[in-house]
Amino acid sequence: MKLCSTMAVPLFLGVTRAVNANSTPVYKNPHASVDARVADLLSRMTLQDKTAQLIQGDISNWINTTTNAFNATGLTWSMTNRAGQFYVGYPAPQQWINEGVKKAQEYLMHNTTLGIPALVQSEGIHGFLIGNATIFNSPIGQGCSWNPKLVQKMGAAIAQEALALGVNQIFAPLGDLARELRYGRVEETFGEDGYLAGEMGYSYVIGLQGGNVSATIKHFAAYGTPEQGLNAGPVHGGERELRTTYLPPYKRQIIDAGAYAIMTSYAAYDGVPLIANYHILTEILREEWGYKYWTTSDAGATDRLCYGFKMCQSNPTDQEAVTLYALNAGNDVEMGGGTYCFATIPALVKAKKLSVDIVDTAVSRLLRAKFAMGLFENPYLGVPAERAASKIHTSETIALARELDGESIVLLENRDDVLPLKKSANIAVIGPMAHGFMNYGDYVVNASQFRGVTPLDGIKAASTGVVTYAKGCERWSNDQSMFAEAISTAEAADIAVVVVGTWSRDQVQLWQGLNATTGEHIDTASLNLVGAMPHLVSAIIKTGKPTVVVFSSGKPITEAWISRNASALVQQFYPSEEGGNALADVLFGDVNPSGKLSVGFPYNVGTLPVYYDYLNTGRGSSPGREYDNGTLVFGPEYVLNSPMPLYEFGYGKSYSTFHYSDLKLSKTNATTTDSITATVQVTNNSTRDGTEVIQLYVRDLITSITVPNLMLKGFSKVPIRAGETATVQIPLEIKDLGLWDISMRYVVEPGDFMIFVGSSSADLRSNATLTVG
Repeated sequence: MKLCSTMAVPLFLGVTRAVNANSTPVYKNPHASVDARVADLLSRMTLQDKTAQLIQGDISNWINTTTNAFNATGLTWSMTNRAGQFYVGYPAPQQWINEGVKKAQEYLMHNTTLGIPALVQSEGIHGFLIGNATIFNSPIGQGCSWNPKLVQKMGAAIAQEALALGVNQIFAPLGDLARELRYGRVEETFGEDGYLAGEMGYSYVIGLQGGNVSATIKHFAAYGTPEQGLNAGPVHGGERELRTTYLPPYKRQIIDAGAYAIMTSYAAYDGVPLIANYHILTEILREEWGYKYWTTSDAGATDRLCYGFKMCQSNPTDQEAVTLYALNAGNDVEMGGGTYCFATIPALVKAKKLSVDIVDTAVSRLLRAKFAMGLFENPYLGVPAERAASKIHTSETIALARELDGESIVLLENRDDVLPLKKSANIAVIGPMAHGFMNYGDYVVNASQFRGVTPLDGIKAASTGVVTYAKGCERWSNDQSMFAEAISTAEAADIAVVVVGTWSRDQVQLWQGLNATTGEHIDTASLNLVGAMPHLVSAIIKTGKPTVVVFSSGKPITEAWISRNASALVQQFYPSEEGGNALADVLFGDVNPSGKLSVGFPYNVGTLPVYYDYLNTGRGSSPGREYDNGTLVFGPEYVLNSPMPLYEFGYGKSYSTFHYSDLKLSKTNATTTDSITATVQVTNNSTRDGTEVIQLYVRDLITSITVPNLMLKGFSKVPIRAGETATVQIPLEIKDLGLWDISMRYVVEPGDFMIFVGSSSADLRSNATLTVG
C-alpha cells in the first residue's frame, strides 16, 4: 500500500496531460476515476498549492464571529495559505457561518487557478455545534441504548443540519474506550467495550456520510486510557493490547464504515507520540488496513512534539523538526492551534530535507476524499436562511433526540417496584441538576445550558398530580443551608425524585476556568458526588419517603450506599435537549427502560479498572466490606472493598422480566471461514411489554497466550410483548474469534469456545460449546 500511494501518481501524469491538453481537465470530469482525477490535479499544483491543502484554516480569518464584519484580505490570504479545510465551530448566528462558508467556497472555485473546494469543519459528537441545532445525549449515553439504528438516524440528522450551513465535515465519532474513569472525556466515548463502540461508531459514520458529510474518527489511537486519567497523558500498553483491545473499534469505524478522515491523538502510546507514530499511522493504518484517505492532527498537537514530548527544541518550536516527524510518519494535515509548522514544507523540500513524494502522498489522500465526496461538483450545499428551519432543529430531529435519550436511560435499582410512578402522585423534585440549567456534556455551543427540557419540566408536563421543587444545594458547594426547604418539600409529597451528578460546561465556559467535574481537560481523583450533594440525598432518604435518585452524569458515580438505600436508582448520562421528557417517559412508564450500561460502575475509584473483559488471572475473589453500621469485614482482595464492579457492563433493569431458553448454534463444529448463528428463545414473562438487549459473549477455553476472560461478539435489541416469546438470532463470524499469538500473528486457534447469551456481562443465562478445527 505504501508503494502504491507514493508511486501511482506519476504513472498518470503523461497520459492525463497529453490527452486533455485542449479539453476539460481530467480532474474536473466527474466520470473519470478518482485515482485519475487525483493524479491529474496533483500534477497541476505548485508546491505552495500543496502546502495550503495541508494546513487547516479558520473562518475567523475573514468573518468576525462577533460582529460579522467581512475581511476580504483575510479571505485571500487564507485561501492562498490554508485552503484545504477550515474550521467554523464558533458561537455565531447560523447565517453568519453559512454566508462565510459560501464566500470561501465561491472564492476557491472562481478566484483560484485550480478551483479546489475546501472541507468545512465543525464539532458534532452529540449534535452539530451551532446555536439552535438539535442537541442529542452524550455518546456514553448513546452507548447505553445498544441501538445502532437510532445512532445512525442521529448521524443522518447531524449531517442534515450541518450541510444546511455548508459544513461538510464533522469531528466525530470517537473510537476511544472508557477504560480509565478518572479521565474527563469518558462522556465522549461509547463505553468501555471495543465491539459496542465499533458498532455504535460504525452506525454514526454510515448515517453522517450517507448525508454527504465526512466523519472524522478520533482520537487515533488508544486515547481513552491516559496515565492517572489525566488528559493527553501517556498511554501504557504493548502491541498485543493495542491490537486486541484498542484498535478494533477504530477499524470498524474507519475501514468498514469507510470514514473519509481520521484525527490523530494527542497522546503517546508505549512512548511514541501518535502524531509521529509511523508504525500505527503507516504500517498498520495504511499497509495492513489499506486506508486511502487522510489524517489530521488535533488542535495544537504538532507543537507538543517539542514542548510536551521533548523530541525537539521549543521556545521557539522547531517547526522543521515537527513537520519531518509528523509528515513522514503519516500524519497528513496540521490542524490549527499551534505555530503552523507545516508552513515550512516548501523550504524543507527546497533544502532536500523532505521528499516531495511524501508531500504528494499526503495531498493525494486529502484530494481523494474530496473527489469521493463529490465536492468538486457540489462544493457548497448550504440553504438560504428562509429554508434553514426546515433542515435544522425540526420536529423530527427533536423527537429522535427524545427517543434515543429514553432508550439510553438505565434502571439500576427498583425496590418494591416503586417505579413506574403514578401520574397522579404528588412528587417532590429535588436537587441541583433537576432544574435551572440543562446538564449537558461538553461540546455544546455557548449558553446551550439555558435551552432544553429539565427533569422538573419533564415531570411537570407528564404529571397529573402536584409537583413541587426544591434545589437543596448548589452543585459546586458544601453549603447545606437549603436542606430544610428540600426536606419539608419531600415530607409534603408522596414521593421524592432527587437529581444529582456531575457537570461539564459549554465550549466557551469549559475553557474559562469555571468549575466542572467532567469534560475535556477536566479530570478527577474521585468518582463520588461533590460537595453537599451526597448529604442532600441522605437527608431526603431519611425522611422515610420513597426516594428515587437520578444520577445525571458524564461517567459512573461511586456511591454504593445510595444503591443500597434509595427506593430506586436511575442513570441518565448527560441528556439531550429532550432529557427531561425522556426521563419522565421512563419514570412514569410511558417508556419501559431498556438501556444497558456501556461502562461498569466501580464501588470506589481505588478499585479501578473494572471493565468486564479483563485478562485471565485478573480480578480477586475474596472481597472485604465496610457496612453502613460501621462493621468491618476484612478480605485480602481488597481488604475492605471488591475489585468487581458494583454494576457490570451490559447491566440494566426493566419493568418487565425476561426468561432465556433453548440456545442453539447453527453449527457446533466450524472452520475458520465459517459463519454461524446463535438462536435463543426469550420470553417476556411479565404483564408489561418490554425490550431486551440480548448479549452474546465468547470465552476461548484454551489459548496459547493470555486473553480476555470474556468478549462481547454480538447483540440484538428486541421488543417483546407481555407473555410472548421471541426467537432471537445473532450471527457470529468464526474469523472474529482470533487472538494475536506469541509471534504477533492474528490466528483463530483450533479448540473449544464457550458461547454465552445473557442480559449482561455477569448475567449469562445460557451457553453452548463451539468447536473450531
